[in-house]
Amino acid sequence: MGIYVCGPTVYGRIHVGNARPYVVFSLLKRFLINVGYDVMLVTNITDVNDKIYAAALQAGVPSERLAREMTDYYIADTDRLGLGRPDREPRASATIEEMIDLIEGLIEGGHAYAVSGDVYFHVRSYPKYGELSHRDIEDMDQGEGVEGADRKRDPLDFALWKAQKPGEDTAWDSPWGRGRPGWHIECSAMAEQLLGLDFEIHGGGSDLVFPHHENEAAQTFAAHGVPLSRLWVHNGMVRLHEEKMAKSLGNIFLLHKALDAYGRDALIMYFCGGHYRQPVEFNE
Repeated sequence: MGIYVCGPTVYGRIHVGNARPYVVFSLLKRFLINVGYDVMLVTNITDVNDKIYAAALQAGVPSERLAREMTDYYIADTDRLGLGRPDREPRASATIEEMIDLIEGLIEGGHAYAVSGDVYFHVRSYPKYGELSHRDIEDMDQGEGVEGADRKRDPLDFALWKAQKPGEDTAWDSPWGRGRPGWHIECSAMAEQLLGLDFEIHGGGSDLVFPHHENEAAQTFAAHGVPLSRLWVHNGMVRLHEEKMAKSLGNIFLLHKALDAYGRDALIMYFCGGHYRQPVEFNE
């Protein structure tokens, strides 16, 4: 049985909210093994992303160095939970070739198009788009802001490959010029590389249902005519002061500080204290 879980984007140390999927799916793996399944758990590390470039620029360090340091912290902090490691922990930066191959297949199939060094997925070429998040296609916003708006055929389209921009110090050669992958294509490629297609469970936080998981599901099926995963399983958010715990909101409690303050056992019991799909409040 294959389980793929979207892991952290490593531009800072992870907080308690980031740790919830790590705990939920580690325990799910243990349960499935206990009832007789042979399980491979894959949790990726997103080490190529807009947020990493921005954080590295602000810190005055190379983005590759920041991503490597934050990856090391992530592994050290989650090791302290005492639940073991996933069977595989692929990094986006090591899967670029597979991403390029997947994008080329989408272009050849008429589901993607290149323009000025960027490549976009043509959402309206995939009739089932929206089936995972149950959203009306006219009410969707990819969250990419104005970036690439003048190059997209449709505002709904999302980036598969992005041309290198000033201030981005890490890039790769591609058929469309130097650049780097978009976020969504990264997970499709890493999951397919290690688990194949139509594997059993794809997991992650409920905040990833749209656009991330919707886009993963659409681009993989468009490329292959086969689902990426049979089940999409989402854990609820950790909330602090009645809002989702998130670096972007600034209402975070870093995992290593929580472990120092409360200990591993208290944190594991806290994560197990609510239904996995429901939000849980973090407080003293």
